[in-house]
Amino acid sequence: MSKENLLIELGTEELPPKSLKTLAISFKEAIEKEIIGAELSFDSVEWFAAPRRLAVRVNQLESQQATKQVEKRGPAVQAAFDANGEPTKAALGWARGNGIEVSEATRLKTDKGEWLLHVATVEGKSLAELVEGFINKAIKQLPIPKPMRWGCGKEEFIRPVHTLIALYGDQILPASILGLTSSNQSQGHRFHHRGLVEVSHADNYEQELEQAHVIVNYQQRQRMIANQIAEICQKDDAISVDDPDLLDEVTSLVEWPVALVGTFEERFLDVPPEALIYTMKDDQKYFPLLNKNNELLPKFIFISNIESKDPSQVI
Repeated sequence: MSKENLLIELGTEELPPKSLKTLAISFKEAIEKEIIGAELSFDSVEWFAAPRRLAVRVNQLESQQATKQVEKRGPAVQAAFDANGEPTKAALGWARGNGIEVSEATRLKTDKGEWLLHVATVEGKSLAELVEGFINKAIKQLPIPKPMRWGCGKEEFIRPVHTLIALYGDQILPASILGLTSSNQSQGHRFHHRGLVEVSHADNYEQELEQAHVIVNYQQRQRMIANQIAEICQKDDAISVDDPDLLDEVTSLVEWPVALVGTFEERFLDVPPEALIYTMKDDQKYFPLLNKNNELLPKFIFISNIESKDPSQVI
């Protein structure tokens, strides 16, 4: 039985940054739950998240369910036949429900009595038949307190969805989700790559999106931000105010992180530093900078979503 990697991606409009990581992990867990329930073997499941996408990759997933024998127990023999040995309504109804005649049933003897039994052969379904159900059920399990509608349709999600990938290896699996038909096309960076991106193979997802200026790996994007902040701090002999929640939120706001330094007039340092730090972090999503004495400096780091030829125009 063949095995390939399965890539599922929902391409959306900008998702709420404070919810992005939770949504992505929930999507991963829901897809994994559906696959386990379908009794398909796999090696691992990865999640990806960026401002305009949620994605899951299931590695080394079976392409077909196994054929299996299923025992379907019927009524007790004592209740299955009348005094003349004719099948009762209970026996006839059970047999009809299983697509057999009562005479085709075998019998199961237990210490509690004897029962009618039908051993059915259940043909396994292909992944192509199952994937649409996996995605639909997973979407319904996501923690979305206020879903929205868009366009003229009745579909609901946390934000409008514009692209759908269901890719098994290099094969597009048929699926219709939220009014969209599956393809192998994703969204590039909103400004650096405005067109669609064709994902040639589930294995190439990160590389081909990176060529379109999108870092889909959440942890990689976060490391890039942390490393860029550290480089600036080392260069400017400064210390960044540590805030894991802010780092998470900023990671969820950008597809292509570029750290830049901004400044403000020194006279504003007369304002209590707690107020300035709160405003920079909470309102502006900036990383305040301190000197070696933990005193606030009149500058900060912010993370741009654009790699500008002239960063001064961004600042």
